[in-house]
Amino acid sequence: MKTPFPHAGRWILGAAGLGLAALSSLSGAESAPAAPVSPPAAKRKAPDVIYVPTPQAVVDKMLEMAEVKAGDVVYDLGCGDGRIVVTAAKKYGVKAVGYDIDPQRVKEARENVKAAGVEHLVRIEEADVFTLDLREASVVTLYLLPALNVRLMPQLAKLKPGSRIVSHNFDMRGAKPVEVKQVSVSPGEGGDALYDEDADHTVYKWIVPWEPELPAR
Repeated sequence: MKTPFPHAGRWILGAAGLGLAALSSLSGAESAPAAPVSPPAAKRKAPDVIYVPTPQAVVDKMLEMAEVKAGDVVYDLGCGDGRIVVTAAKKYGVKAVGYDIDPQRVKEARENVKAAGVEHLVRIEEADVFTLDLREASVVTLYLLPALNVRLMPQLAKLKPGSRIVSHNFDMRGAKPVEVKQVSVSPGEGGDALYDEDADHTVYKWIVPWEPELPAR
């Protein structure tokens, strides 16, 4: 099955978001995003995870559960080929920023943003998500690992009250989700053979400030 993104990757080393970049203000619905700046190769961190694209059905469910609406700003931490931020801009007309460490993923994401005609709404940055000030976001999407989600919690806790966080497949230990949904994916969807075997996906949602999750006895 063809992926809806012509530059989507397969099982290759990529990152769900780790590098270095400054964050520009996103105020003003009609202003174009600031020009991206990539760090020198010598300063790039190695990826913490491999890149696996999120199936489009899961992307749609994540944004639906996040209740994206006019005026929201969506950050995707580990944007891969940019499908989440592109979908947010095309479907909801909101501003979005994608962050990834892998220069190849950043290149693909920028090409997909251009192909989708949403350059006025979407910015792609090569960035270390653990150094970012996330407070301009009202929606944050994740497809990292549980330990990386936990590592982001101090930054996520600074989001404005009412901000929504959604994560594909992985929870955030210590934070009780307000909603958990299962998504079934057709074999091969997303352009990766992984989904032939892994047809069931989970999406977690939290609202800031989240309720602490008590440890199991």
